Amino acid sequence: MTSYYVYYRIAPDRAVGLRKDVERLFDLVEASTGVRGRWMRRRDDPGTYMEIYENIADGAAFEALLDREAAGLGLERQVERFVCA
Repeated sequence: MTSYYVYYRIAPDRAVGLRKDVERLFDLVEASTGVRGRWMRRRDDPGTYMEIYENIADGAAFEALLDREAAGLGLERQVERFVCA
């Protein structure tokens, strides 16, 4: 199982509008994979956000879904992948 951590920077005033788009993304991911993402903001930086998706079984299918569905967000996203040690 792989966990995905997707982070990006936004203008702080964009967060309210982006929240709806991210929630829609989470709905689509959950409908396709059964995994609900979480959205977090860096504690000391109101412009850095992270999406977390844990315990993804099919990484290739998940990455294709995420790439396709997140393309419309208009963000430069950094994706990190972690597995249990």
